[in-house]
Amino acid sequence: MSTSMLHEDLIFLNYKTTNFKNLIEELSHILYKKGYVKESYTSAILEREKQFPTGLKTPGINIAMPHTYPEHVVKPAILVATLENPIDFHEMGNSSNTVPAKLIFMLAVTDPKGHLEILSKLMSIFSQEDKLIDLYNSTQAKEIIDKLNKVLN
Repeated sequence: MSTSMLHEDLIFLNYKTTNFKNLIEELSHILYKKGYVKESYTSAILEREKQFPTGLKTPGINIAMPHTYPEHVVKPAILVATLENPIDFHEMGNSSNTVPAKLIFMLAVTDPKGHLEILSKLMSIFSQEDKLIDLYNSTQAKEIIDKLNKVLN
């Protein structure tokens, strides 16, 4: 199931952007142009981040998992970006704090149950500093896919 969600053309290494809004707009536009999400995805993800922020203080490398509801998704995918410079996300569960995220998992999920399954599988590596740093330091898209497939499959 999850293998088909990871694609080399959705992995971005040392991605450069200036702020949170640009990051969300740029990455969701890539998903839109490639046919994974509807045009409404960008605004839906920005709205959802206001209510349910996705920044996580994880050991070694802070992450964020921006996503939104299935009605904005055409076909499932996970876009992964390692950021050259951290971008502040509000913290999951404590939106008054910000988290300087350097590893982004933008989820496009069509099935709510599948969504929870993917989140729990990803969460299993988010507590492992060595795996997160290793993932962040990957130099090729295929490396990231191989490492994530070990967790997701």
